[in-house]
Amino acid sequence: MKIVIPGGTGQVGTVLRRALTGAGHEVVILTRRPVRQGEVRWDGEHLGPWVEEITGSDVVINLAGRSVSCRYTPANLQTMMDSRVNSARVVGEAIAAAAQPPRVWLQMSTATVYAHRFDAPNDETTGEIGGNESDVPGYWGYSVEIARNWERAQEEADTPRTRKVALRSAMVMSPDRGGVFDVLLRLARLGLGGPVAGGAQYVSWIHEREFVRAVEFLVDRDDLAGPVNLAAPAPLPHRAFMRTLRTAWGMPVGLPATRWMAELGAFALRSDTELLLKSRRVVPGRLLEAGFAFEYGQWPEAAADLVRQVRDGRGRDPRAVSQLNRA
Repeated sequence: MKIVIPGGTGQVGTVLRRALTGAGHEVVILTRRPVRQGEVRWDGEHLGPWVEEITGSDVVINLAGRSVSCRYTPANLQTMMDSRVNSARVVGEAIAAAAQPPRVWLQMSTATVYAHRFDAPNDETTGEIGGNESDVPGYWGYSVEIARNWERAQEEADTPRTRKVALRSAMVMSPDRGGVFDVLLRLARLGLGGPVAGGAQYVSWIHEREFVRAVEFLVDRDDLAGPVNLAAPAPLPHRAFMRTLRTAWGMPVGLPATRWMAELGAFALRSDTELLLKSRRVVPGRLLEAGFAFEYGQWPEAAADLVRQVRDGRGRDPRAVSQLNRA
């Protein structure tokens, strides 16, 4: 198959590119700064020569959008909104204009669309969309609006010959340098991987292999469209999540952090505490109903595998050829 991945140079794009290329597919990355073979320039906002890659392709997986690993200033939040909505809009325009459009368009979204809650898990049918919580910082609601507008841009695209799926993804855990797992593991290795603000908030996650397998599953299943949660079926509280990660590495100590300590740490890392403090209790209802079988559905097994890959050197080179599809 020919698979076009707008915005495919980040962590998730790297995971998909090496796995899909390793499986024998032709993968084209749309990026603002092409430097490698198979990369084509686009600006994420306007139609251009890149649309030729869409025509005749089999699958489009749009990952484009400013990284959420930043300070949530008004300017950065607006850039996050614009980069996501504009890229989804222009991808839809390219697909609509294609003489031979792709049969499926997978649009990245986020599990952040769901409410901050502890009482029950969020699936696609019964899950509670966030934005109206009374006990969270006001700007968290803007993150939900970004997700909703992101998905709306795909929904409103006039692409009757192309099936559309919104990937409400949890954090993708891979051993690559600079990814979320790399950051969390460094904290654990330094003895700083204790609970944050009590650690009751739920962490939703998905192993890199499962993310790739879920994408392949959704490409093949013509009966699935609309929002689909990409998350392991067993989210767990932050304190248990980090304790398990420390155990996998062999670090017995994990110093806890208060909310204000988390604020200082996030400021130093030029990130935001929403990524740590929001309770994302998300489960993959539609995937499970459709018969998708998780190989890494529990965090202890997933953490052990990721740590093994780091120890084996997988975390040193994010562009290394993956053995994901052969594992």
